[in-house]
Amino acid sequence: MNVLAGELNSILDGTVAGDLLSDFGKRFYFPKGIVAQSAEAKKKATRFNATVGMATSKGKPMFLESIREQIAGISETEVFPYAPTPGVLELRNKWREEMDQKNPSLKGKTTSVPLVTSGLTHGLSVLGDMFFDKGDSLVVPDMFWGNYRLIFEGRNQASIITFPFFSKTGGMNLEGFEKALSNAPGNNVAFVLNFPNNPTGYTPTVEDGLKIVSILKKIAESGKKILAIMDDAYFGLFYEDESLKESLFGKLADLHENILAVKVDGITKENFAWGFRIGFLTFAGKNLSPEVLGALTTKTSGAIRASISNSNRLSQSLVLKSFASSTYQSEKDNGFSILKARYLKVRELVASFDGDSPLKALPFNSGYFMTFLYEGDSEKLRLHLLNEYGIGTISIQGKYLRIAYSSVELENLDELYTLIDKAAREVL
Repeated sequence: MNVLAGELNSILDGTVAGDLLSDFGKRFYFPKGIVAQSAEAKKKATRFNATVGMATSKGKPMFLESIREQIAGISETEVFPYAPTPGVLELRNKWREEMDQKNPSLKGKTTSVPLVTSGLTHGLSVLGDMFFDKGDSLVVPDMFWGNYRLIFEGRNQASIITFPFFSKTGGMNLEGFEKALSNAPGNNVAFVLNFPNNPTGYTPTVEDGLKIVSILKKIAESGKKILAIMDDAYFGLFYEDESLKESLFGKLADLHENILAVKVDGITKENFAWGFRIGFLTFAGKNLSPEVLGALTTKTSGAIRASISNSNRLSQSLVLKSFASSTYQSEKDNGFSILKARYLKVRELVASFDGDSPLKALPFNSGYFMTFLYEGDSEKLRLHLLNEYGIGTISIQGKYLRIAYSSVELENLDELYTLIDKAAREVL
C-alpha cells in the first residue's frame, strides 16, 4: 500500500468513514506528484513556473481566438486553464453556503468542503469505487433510477436490495425501508434515497422524513454502520406544502457515530444547466473532525484524479459568476413556476381519468416526472405511443410508464394525456 494511503487510513482509523471504505477506498490517496507540486509552485515559484503541462504566453494561457470570441464577459484564466482536481475552491465554498441557506437543519454543522464532480453520475460512480466491494449491499426503493444498477451492480459488483417504495396508503413504505436495512447481510449497509424521486416524482412528507431519521438512528444504535447517500439531483422542485423541502443530509450530518452521510447534488436540474456536468460530493458524520473529513476528501480527490483528472473549468466559472447576478434567484423562481404550473395541470388531468382507465398514477408531488402503473404491458404501450402517435415515454419493468412532463409545454399537456389514455385502452 502506498505510504500516503497509509497515512490517510491512520487518520480515518476507528471512524465510520474508515470502517465503510472499500478495498479501493483504503488503497487510494492523492499523489504528491505533478498536481501537488504544481500547486506548491503556484504559490512559491515567483521567477519561473515550469511545472504544469499547459502552454502560456505573457503569463496567460494560450488559446484559439475562434474559441475565445464565443465567450464574452469572462477572462481567459477562467476559461482555458485546468481546474484543481477537487474543483475551484471559491465555487466549493459558495456551494457550501448555498447548502446552509436551502437546508436549515444543516446550519452550524461540520461537513467536508464539497468536491466538484463531472455531474451527479460521476459523483455516484466515485462513491461506488470508494465504498463498495463485490457483494456489498445497497438498499434502494424498487422505483429507482436505472443507472444505479449500472454503477453499483455493473461497475462495483454490489448487490442491490429493493423494497416497495409506496405503502398501501400511498406514502413512502417506511416499514419496508427499515426491514430492508435491518435484514441486509453484514455489519455494514448502504442506501440511496432520491427525493424528488426519479421515476415517480415523489417526495415524502415532513413527518415521514422525521420517521426516516428515527429509523436510521435506531439501526445505527443496534451497531450497524450505515452509508447514507442522499441523491438530491432534483432538489428544490417541491410543489406541495406538506412535502419535505430540505435534504435529509442536514438531519443525518450529526445523527449517530455509525452513520456516514453523503450529499450528492449539483447544478444540473437545480440551476437548469444539464450540459455543464457540475456536481458536488459532501460528507458529514457525528464527531467526524475536520481532519477526518479532510482525509476522506483527499482520498476521494485521488479517485477523481484517477478517473477524469478534473472537472470542466469553464462550467465552474460560469456557475460561480451566476451566483453574483442580481437576477439569479428570480430566474430560478421563474423556472420553478413554469414547472409547478405543468405539475398542477398534470394532477388535474390525471384526476380526470375515469375509473375504467387501465392507467393508475403512482403518488407524485415534485420533480420532473410522474409514473403510471399500467394494467397491460408498458413496453407495448410505449411502442404504440411512439409508432402510432409520435409520443415518447419510458417503460419500466414492463408495467410502469414514466412521463417527463417537465419537457412538455403547458398548452400541450391536455393532448398528451388524452392520447396516452387512449393508447393505453387500445393496447390492453
